Amino acid sequence: MCVFLRSFIAIPSLPCTVFTSKGIHMIRENINKIQDEIKASLLASVLKQDLKLIAVSKYHTTTAILEAHAAGQRCFGESRVQELLEKKSGLPDDIEWHMIGHLQGNKVKDAIACSDYIHGVDSLKLLKRIDLLASESGTIQNCLLQVNISGEDAKSGFSADELRQAVEQILALKSVNPCGLMTMAPITADETELSEIFSSTRILRDSLEESGMCLPELSMGMSRDYKSAIKQGATMVRIGTALFGPAEKTH
Repeated sequence: MCVFLRSFIAIPSLPCTVFTSKGIHMIRENINKIQDEIKASLLASVLKQDLKLIAVSKYHTTTAILEAHAAGQRCFGESRVQELLEKKSGLPDDIEWHMIGHLQGNKVKDAIACSDYIHGVDSLKLLKRIDLLASESGTIQNCLLQVNISGEDAKSGFSADELRQAVEQILALKSVNPCGLMTMAPITADETELSEIFSSTRILRDSLEESGMCLPELSMGMSRDYKSAIKQGATMVRIGTALFGPAEKTH
């Protein structure tokens, strides 16, 4: 099993969480607790997969991030490109950065410059723009395609049918590596609904691979539902509150 843990940096001009020394020690305790729960969930998983823990560090301080880093965390997730750019410049080079928020077209160039993975690629138009700008920069960008499995109006993402219809166009792109799917379950979903959403995402991934795509990653599950996601095959879970505690935005 591969579990990666990471830390965050506080930038004075950014909203951040203020941590006491007690809060810092709690981060290490939270990581240990999450690791134990991950191991238990993997034992109950349908796939027995390797798993990557992405510490969602938005709005948290450099001190909090470095505490997680000292505990072994190496993967961190940001939802805003500018915040990621500013934090990355002052953090250890061994951190793997995941852009997990909604990405606007005018931020793609910067996202490519600072992200190892871009989650939440929610349209063919956005994927093609990433491909174009990645080509111009001479890189191959790892991307996860966001799927709106639950059909929520408030959520963006491909429908299952849209993604199936786009397979040939996606395979034709040269400078992106569409390496998996990403989804989010409704906040109100109960355990039965969670299992259905996460298993449906896995089944869609399997059917797309039969069409010629290579999609090893399933980014699904957050603080409230990551155990359910792991049991249904998640290879990446995005955990913020359960690891760092609630973020208090200050300026």
